[in-house]
Amino acid sequence: MASLARLTYSEEETARLAADLEAILDYVETLGEVNTEGVRPMEHVLPLETPLREDRAVAAMAPDRAVANAPVAKGFAFVVPKVIDGEEEG
Repeated sequence: MASLARLTYSEEETARLAADLEAILDYVETLGEVNTEGVRPMEHVLPLETPLREDRAVAAMAPDRAVANAPVAKGFAFVVPKVIDGEEEG
């Protein structure tokens, strides 16, 4: 995972993080054994309301307005730095 995130750790840090991850996975396995029969999804100890808006189609934003505040734009596209090596530009 560290290499995917482009992180570098010492051997000591790697061992500690591996132990932490193992403990997390063990806890998740323990949670999987809990009887949740009759527990509604998204149950919470506090009465929380999820405000929802009406789902309706609206006109799309004009492309020139969408990029109006972009630091760098090319036509109607946002220009961002290249982050993955080996990809073709364009």
